[in-house]
Amino acid sequence: MVGPPSLFSEIRPCEYLPGARAETSYRGLVAPTPAELDRLLALGWRRFGPIAFRPACRACAECVALRIVVADFRPSRSQRRARNRSASLSVEVGPPRVDEERLALYARWHASREELRDWSPSPIDAEDYARSFAPRDACAREICYRDMGKLVGVGICDETAAAFSAVYFFHDPAYARLSLGINNVLELIERARAMGKAHVYLGFRVMGCASMRYKAGFRPHELLRGRPADSEEPTWQRVAG
Repeated sequence: MVGPPSLFSEIRPCEYLPGARAETSYRGLVAPTPAELDRLLALGWRRFGPIAFRPACRACAECVALRIVVADFRPSRSQRRARNRSASLSVEVGPPRVDEERLALYARWHASREELRDWSPSPIDAEDYARSFAPRDACAREICYRDMGKLVGVGICDETAAAFSAVYFFHDPAYARLSLGINNVLELIERARAMGKAHVYLGFRVMGCASMRYKAGFRPHELLRGRPADSEEPTWQRVAG
């Protein structure tokens, strides 16, 4: 069930643009139906655990919702290479789960980000993981990547009748050379195409942030114009390949 149109807003230092301030709107989600979530995605909202959120900054529009046009997408040369590097991995798709294997993988991945990107420590236990990454509803999915049985990557996503939405991805730092994050997006696109879905949502493109800029490389894609209200029909602008 979708919660109030605006549960609350928060102003804090921007995670993407140094020195900037960010304002984010949040709303509650309790077991959303695929149709409810599809509508929220089209309006530029993202789901993370029991909440949906989207930027609400009044003086900045750097965060722009982006979705891939599945029927027209063609991978670039570098994206094809990333796909080929991961070809030996087995892929499992199902409802999100919580266990020691996933917790340990997340811990290794986050520790590497703390070292390489100066992230703050973020310890997580089974309850926290379940709340953030394993909601029990009809939309939540998990894509696991394994190398000879070893779990090396986990992609959390949502599925509606019309789309997949990439929510979060973490992987074994020892496999960084495989470009598993790029491969995960390509996996979602291929599955969406096979299932007749129109779009894959990648969240927010932020051209001023290197870790968020890569999304613009998946073409053709569409960018949401403005921040439409619930009663409005959203306008998505196509960016050609």
